[in-house]
Amino acid sequence: MWGTRQVGGDMLRNAGMRTLAAAAAIVVAAVTAGCKAEAATDTPTAGSTPSAAATPSASTPPASPSPSASASASESAEPSKKPSPSPSTEQPAPKVIMAPGAKGEQVRELQARLAQIGWFDDKPTGTYGPVTTTAVKGFQGKRGLPATGSTDTVTWQRLLGMTTKPTRAELDGKDVKKPQAKLDQRCMTGRVMCISKTTRTLSWMIDGKVLSTMDVRFGSQYTPTREGVFKVGWKSRDHVSTLYDTPMPYAMFFSGGQAVHYSSDFAARGYNGASHGCVNVRDKGAIAALFDQVRTGDKVVVYW
Repeated sequence: MWGTRQVGGDMLRNAGMRTLAAAAAIVVAAVTAGCKAEAATDTPTAGSTPSAAATPSASTPPASPSPSASASASESAEPSKKPSPSPSTEQPAPKVIMAPGAKGEQVRELQARLAQIGWFDDKPTGTYGPVTTTAVKGFQGKRGLPATGSTDTVTWQRLLGMTTKPTRAELDGKDVKKPQAKLDQRCMTGRVMCISKTTRTLSWMIDGKVLSTMDVRFGSQYTPTREGVFKVGWKSRDHVSTLYDTPMPYAMFFSGGQAVHYSSDFAARGYNGASHGCVNVRDKGAIAALFDQVRTGDKVVVYW
């Protein structure tokens, strides 16, 4: 009897031990499964027991990524943003005072002032038409300004600095007062045709004294009139250009094929045209008289 109870007790103890062993195996399996998800970030050292915080149960869902981790992943996936452009440093365009189509006394003053420096050949009308537009473009281009044909504040101030306030006679087209040319020092001795590109004038001088002055026109940017000190090499009263087959009356050659001569085109079109490098004179009577006075060997000075 005792033996039977002992055997029964042993069997119960063995069954209990088997049950405990099975439960332990389940716990080990659960712990192992939980650590696998965290292995990349928190691997326990050998022989240590993971803490409860580090070993979620098998029923605990995997932890979601932290906000910072999500942000990092998002930032790495998206291209970096371009820096915002800095504010523009470009200067604003000057204010336009007068433009084609304008009318009034200020336009008449503009025309009279342009006439003083040889850019406007017509009688001032007070109407900003094609002739005035062309004159303004020429004036702007010669001074390195944008050749828009409209009179802005920069163009107007430059013109005011080069001219004088027009008289009533100038505004009515009865008179034109041209500014005196600033004579180059090289013109102050001997017999000289002193030619200023700034005032577009030719002054015939002897020993520093101006005997006559006349309007002149020069070559374009593609065929510019040379600057410097030259001498009259030869003269030809009824010359015809062999290169361009055009008349060059009263020609006085001073630098290769460049000469001072009368130009019918200059007389007709004014400063709306240009020469091929020569110094054009539009007053036929004045150039005829000059031709008779100038001698071969006389000095020619072309300057700004």
